[in-house]
Amino acid sequence: MITTKQRAFLRGLGNALDPLMQIGKEGVTENVLESANLLLEARELVKIRVLKNADESTRTVAEEVAGRLGAEVVQVIGNNFILYKVSTRKNFKHIELP
Repeated sequence: MITTKQRAFLRGLGNALDPLMQIGKEGVTENVLESANLLLEARELVKIRVLKNADESTRTVAEEVAGRLGAEVVQVIGNNFILYKVSTRKNFKHIELP
């Protein structure tokens, strides 16, 4: 669990990011989860876009992906959401939380 101060810090970092992944009509599938997990391992902070043709709301999709991957939802705004998860990789410059 991250604190409010840490969430604000991560939101600031996430605003500059471009969405690296899109979730469409099929919703949260195993391929989506696998791709999101690989992105989180590589970057720790990822912005994902939910397309307008998706059946579920952006908040629902964000919470489902985060719950199944053990990540934190940092922000949901419009059709985008930001996830954070500490990477298990060694020799990696991790995001230093305040």
